[in-house]
Amino acid sequence: MRLLLIEDETSLLDLIQRNLARAGFTVDAVDTADLARSALSTSRYDAVILDLGLPDEDGLVVLREMRSRRDTTPVLILTARDDVEDRVTGLNSGADDYLLKPFAIPELVARLKALLRRPSGALGVVLEAGNIRFDTAGREVTVDGKPLALTAREMTLLENLLRRSGRVIPKRHLEERVYGFDDDVTPNSLEVLLHRLRRKLAGGGFSGEIHTVRGVGYMLADNAA
Repeated sequence: MRLLLIEDETSLLDLIQRNLARAGFTVDAVDTADLARSALSTSRYDAVILDLGLPDEDGLVVLREMRSRRDTTPVLILTARDDVEDRVTGLNSGADDYLLKPFAIPELVARLKALLRRPSGALGVVLEAGNIRFDTAGREVTVDGKPLALTAREMTLLENLLRRSGRVIPKRHLEERVYGFDDDVTPNSLEVLLHRLRRKLAGGGFSGEIHTVRGVGYMLADNAA
């Protein structure tokens, strides 16, 4: 899933971005309210992590703007403001969760996954197609019950294909889900990644395959279905 991280403390931003990537998320990171607005206007996110003490504006302004235009993307506030009144204000402004600094990375990951498992969220816990099974919480892929070793980016690609199994997914959509805007992406980056994923799925005995729909995108299909 693709997240937007809005945090102005460089060391913390780098720490969060690195650990969320390890947990299987694609993360775009910005450090001001203006950059957050730009990112939100050009990309679709599954969740937003929002610091309130931004250098150019209070993060609550960004949150209220999102809700005023009916943007229902889950928002987790990450802040040092620990007064009850501050938490109530944040939640009343439209936040879905509130995590105080300092915090443990495993708790942040767990809270994000909990948000994304809600009915309006995007994260189903277990995805299956044919003989492949993907536990998105544990980040484990198995084929016929046997573990399949994939890189974090290969897992992200597979997850997006599984979520729309049997349907064609436009190439641009997959690129947006797999790569952040700071990633070094070439015109054939997705094709190279798909080639590696196909090879591993075939080697692991997957009963289906990833089809290329020329000029449109890609589709994961279970040939035994």
